[in-house]
Amino acid sequence: MPYRRLPNTDQARIRAMEKLLEKVGMISVSEMAVSLNTISKIRGLLNRFRRLSEYYKDCFDNQSKASRKHQENTKLARLYISHFIQVLNLAALRMEIKPAQKNYYGLQPNVHNVPDLISETALMEWGEKIIVGEMKRTSEGGIPIYNPTIAKVKVRYDIFVESNERQKNLQRLTAESLEDVTLMRPQVDELILDAWNQIEDYFKDMPDVDKRLDLCREYGIVYYYRAGEKKD
Repeated sequence: MPYRRLPNTDQARIRAMEKLLEKVGMISVSEMAVSLNTISKIRGLLNRFRRLSEYYKDCFDNQSKASRKHQENTKLARLYISHFIQVLNLAALRMEIKPAQKNYYGLQPNVHNVPDLISETALMEWGEKIIVGEMKRTSEGGIPIYNPTIAKVKVRYDIFVESNERQKNLQRLTAESLEDVTLMRPQVDELILDAWNQIEDYFKDMPDVDKRLDLCREYGIVYYYRAGEKKD
């Protein structure tokens, strides 16, 4: 005997409600296996749930598209900042700049490693430090670092910062829209369950099992066969 399974995705929930409304739209009120009150609730709920689901999908798609560009912006910013620090360290080793001036950049004079730039937070912090540090050192008459210049680093850093802010906003919109959908799912599931129970109860006395299942399927109820069961 096949068993009934309620929708477990948002698209499946929408299809279930659409199928039911499509069916009742083709028959008279006296033939309906679902109450008019339930139908009215489903009609109102479907419109809201579909709108929220589509908005969430749009937000998620926008975030995904922007994420690929943001990753590229992050990669370039990390490359320029890392390269600048490496050149700065070499300049200090060659005594082209005073090692003590590395303090302007938040770097220790006797440490020549590049700081950990893996996280976006670290990248944000170190990018700002080296831009401020280079401006302070050169304002005191120091020779600018070249290849890359701080101007080129700043361009990549500013693009990264702007991209990071945009990505956070898109993530926030996606999270908020998902929360709206999530909060509505229990109400949708409860209404679908109530409708399906009414439908099965309406046809429960029909002796022909296959015919009964087919009539329920016309309203959108989904049945699955267990392992080992043969489907006609």
